[in-house]
Amino acid sequence: MAHLGSRRGRALALPVGLALTASLGFLPSGAASAAELSDAPAATVAATNGPKLSYVVNVGDGRKTAASVKKAIAAAGGEVVISYDQIGVIVVHSQNPEFAKTIRKARGVVSAGSTRTAPLSVQSDNAIGGGTQVLTEAEAKAAAARATDEQDALEPLQWDLPAIKADKAHKKTLGSKRVTVGVIDTGVDDTHPDLAPNFNAKASANCVSGKPDTTAGSWRPQTGESDHGTHVAGTIAAAKNGIGITGVAPGVKVAGIKVSTPDGFFYTEAVVCGFVWAAENGIAITNNSYYTDPWMFACKNDADQGALIEAVTRASRYAERKGTVNVAAAGNSNFDLAADSIVDNSSPNDSTPGGRVIDPKECLDYPAMLPGVVTVSATGAKGLKASYSNYGKGVIDIAAPGGDRTAYQTPDAPATNGLILSTTVNGGYNYKAGTSMASPHAAGVLALLKSTFPKAGPATLKALLYAQADKRACTNPYDINGDGKIDAVCEGGKNKNGFYGVGLIDALDAVRP
Repeated sequence: MAHLGSRRGRALALPVGLALTASLGFLPSGAASAAELSDAPAATVAATNGPKLSYVVNVGDGRKTAASVKKAIAAAGGEVVISYDQIGVIVVHSQNPEFAKTIRKARGVVSAGSTRTAPLSVQSDNAIGGGTQVLTEAEAKAAAARATDEQDALEPLQWDLPAIKADKAHKKTLGSKRVTVGVIDTGVDDTHPDLAPNFNAKASANCVSGKPDTTAGSWRPQTGESDHGTHVAGTIAAAKNGIGITGVAPGVKVAGIKVSTPDGFFYTEAVVCGFVWAAENGIAITNNSYYTDPWMFACKNDADQGALIEAVTRASRYAERKGTVNVAAAGNSNFDLAADSIVDNSSPNDSTPGGRVIDPKECLDYPAMLPGVVTVSATGAKGLKASYSNYGKGVIDIAAPGGDRTAYQTPDAPATNGLILSTTVNGGYNYKAGTSMASPHAAGVLALLKSTFPKAGPATLKALLYAQADKRACTNPYDINGDGKIDAVCEGGKNKNGFYGVGLIDALDAVRP
């Protein structure tokens, strides 16, 4: 099948066009063996004539180890931005071209790698997730005229709510204000009238540098930046207040954790900061609708790329140990993530990409397929796998509405558009599609579960989410555009398969104590 928009953006939404990804695996965490360590000090005079890059340095256990490594970092020409001693990850800037190679030899260092291939001062791409379809004034007026007394004005256009029985769930509960979902994304415009009532500013921050900035409003997208995170936030928790749309869990709180640069890059140090911030600020669920740049698939056997996977793995595991459920979008490239090989033509995306064939068991799209993360595929208005959604037996955990081309999966009236309607910046609303839009539906259902079972931990919440899912058998043959060619092959049975995992999320079951 020809992809709709072959160019993959950083955030996993591709409103009108379609393209993106995810994968599996992690590096073992722990101290390096004695054979891997060196007593030799870093170079006496570190070079400083290279481009300024950002690095993560992963260290073994113990604060003494971290302190020793920090001295080695300085000797190697590095400047510590922040040290997350609770997970043994240090964020560093350096202009020493040999910094990574040098610091890997230091005693106590498990792995280290550059988080990017372009200098910190260079940002050359502002594409994030494809295009957007605007909600017309005529559509808005028609929807408002059809809305019942129980519905918000634009809710008749939200086919995704009845698809997961969220409309029925709302008759029982809207969720608890004690539950906060963290949107790790491009920022959230908390001034939106549909988000302001449910926004948790105390749990919000800007993590773009790798170090949290809690300045008021720092979590918002600035002029010209993507509305992606604002759209995601609306799907989760837009207030049921008579205006606009309704979120899956319209009574819970949402926090903005900004991790995307102005040009739309989600770098490792920012993602690590996002998970640690969530872990330590009472966030029950995080939504992650992106892949970590600059590698569509980061390979564990590469010294730099492997270190990036290690850092985010440590951070996401730490968040789960602290009580947070992490949810992530599976990606929008129509890849079989259980295949033996995948062609990656877009990495590294911050400099000069080169085509390569990777093994998705060894080269990972993170954080989507890190241990413990709930990986979500997308369905359209007819309940079929969305044309763009990644899939894979044993990789996809669960499915949720992400939208699809209206021509492929047309919603029942009164809805008119097959994409997902949600909030945008400056108080507006628009349509997008992608696994970016599917993941927040699952995060919203988890928020309802946490509201219903406030003492439940991550393992219990995930078990309930999976047990309550509506089972969905494989869709074979799968010819979504009707051109006579098979577009994907689903493997597995009704209870769990490559297209839908354990099935479609169910909001109504989530609110039944």
